[in-house]
Amino acid sequence: MPQPSPLDDPESAAFAWGRYRRIMRLMSWISLFTVALVLVYLWVTLPGLPIHFYIATGLGVGASMLLMSTLMGLVFMSNGTGHDESVTDSHDRRG
Repeated sequence: MPQPSPLDDPESAAFAWGRYRRIMRLMSWISLFTVALVLVYLWVTLPGLPIHFYIATGLGVGASMLLMSTLMGLVFMSNGTGHDESVTDSHDRRG
């Protein structure tokens, strides 16, 4: 029989999602700062590039960083709340 997930408790879930939002807020600022640094670096080292190159680079770097931080944040939240331990394998023959 599956164990109840700690995320089923509203208080525990609110704390976990609050921590996740703080992580995402921090990573959004870090991503924005990194995109700005990359664009300044490109502006200084490769002058004369079309504006579309800067737009594509900024969107690519920003979207990649946000996607990676979103997925890693969900992994940390799942592991940190004990949700991973509550999942059982119905094909596990050891138990």
